[in-house]
Amino acid sequence: MNGAFSLTGRRALVTGANTGIGQAIAVGLAQAGAEVVCAGRRSCDETVAMVTAAGGKVSSVLVDFADPMAGQGLFVDQGYDILINNAGMIRRADAVDFSEEDWDAVMDVNLKALFFTTQAFARDLIARQAAGRVVNIASLLSFQGGIRVPSYTASKHGVAGLTKLLANEWAAKGINVNAVAPGYIETNNTTDLRADADRNKAILDRIPAGRWGKAEDIAGAAVYLCTPASAYVHGAILNVDGGWLAR
Repeated sequence: MNGAFSLTGRRALVTGANTGIGQAIAVGLAQAGAEVVCAGRRSCDETVAMVTAAGGKVSSVLVDFADPMAGQGLFVDQGYDILINNAGMIRRADAVDFSEEDWDAVMDVNLKALFFTTQAFARDLIARQAAGRVVNIASLLSFQGGIRVPSYTASKHGVAGLTKLLANEWAAKGINVNAVAPGYIETNNTTDLRADADRNKAILDRIPAGRWGKAEDIAGAAVYLCTPASAYVHGAILNVDGGWLAR
């Protein structure tokens, strides 16, 4: 079964790979044998050092997905087999106070950039008649409403929908499109929640696993969706949430 979980000979682009979930996925892909290119609007040097230390092949590129079309030129003649759409952002405010600026900023990165980056990736694969894997990072808020994050919730519902649509269009072309929906994970995006004693307790009380997730918990699921073991998985959204949605 080892070959079914090997990514030897594959080349992956991981967006938002400078920290958190993206960083963990980059390391996980490299450990499975893939060559990894880390993309982020900030330096990915820390991630590159971690992958190198683990014996992996890695490089990095600066890309700011605040420009939704920034990924258009990343794929031609680069030989990518795998795209991990992890770059994302969140803005918090009551819905009655939420600004157009905060709405557009989140939607541009989380949804518009994701679509047009994936479009460019698929165009290259189709032109080469090559198979490939797309893994989008969705969220619990692809299924729930949440509070005080209207643009984030809308964008992550959109990610779930696009995952299914693109799977429908591209499965027969050998391109698997799936998503991982993280639960409450210890990342920069959840710092404020973890610092709020009442919110932290309320969240932990609902999670059957009894703990916040770690970025590495998401990496394993993402790597699986890139391996031959998941060859017949299309349009799935894999919840990695400590049992939150089962509660």
